[in-house]
Amino acid sequence: MKFLAAGDFHNDHALAMSLAKQAKRENVDAVILNGDIVEDNQPHGIVGHFSSVNKNIFLIHGNHESAATTDFLTQKYGAHNLHEYSKMLGEIGIFGVGGANVGLSVLSDKEFFDTLSRSHEYIKDAKKKIMVTHIHPSGTSMEKLSQFVQGSIGVRKAVEKFQPDILICGHVHEAEGIEEMIGKTKVINVGRKGKIIEL
Repeated sequence: MKFLAAGDFHNDHALAMSLAKQAKRENVDAVILNGDIVEDNQPHGIVGHFSSVNKNIFLIHGNHESAATTDFLTQKYGAHNLHEYSKMLGEIGIFGVGGANVGLSVLSDKEFFDTLSRSHEYIKDAKKKIMVTHIHPSGTSMEKLSQFVQGSIGVRKAVEKFQPDILICGHVHEAEGIEEMIGKTKVINVGRKGKIIEL
């Protein structure tokens, strides 16, 4: 299956429209948006650009929007909210957690791990797995590219325990495009420019 994954739009409609067109050209099976989609008080249709070209949209909130905003966007566009939830798409299990350790939706490392554990339970037997977070795991090279944005120990612990095939993250803009491995898991900071992922 083919996915377009992106995040950190911060309400950039031109960028969202461009990526939506790419999703259509690439004939992706689903779009994954991993947070900081819109500012909390301005839900003006960023997700709508994607819903017009693909109905399989998965999203979580970042640190610049609340969980309530993501719930609103999920209902408005018929998307799938991955915060505390999971979904099977064919043989691929997709699960995630929104928020970060700064901003509007702060979670502790324990909350990150516990939420991912609960959502993973429903797709634990999936042939392949994608974990989606906004924040990056601790102890990665991504963490070293920002002086003020620490990674999550809870996310790192979940990666090491569940070993998904792919972890999609963002949050550190300077780390956009970086890919690295934690065990058998490929960790990808998809950033604003997005990434086509085949699994």
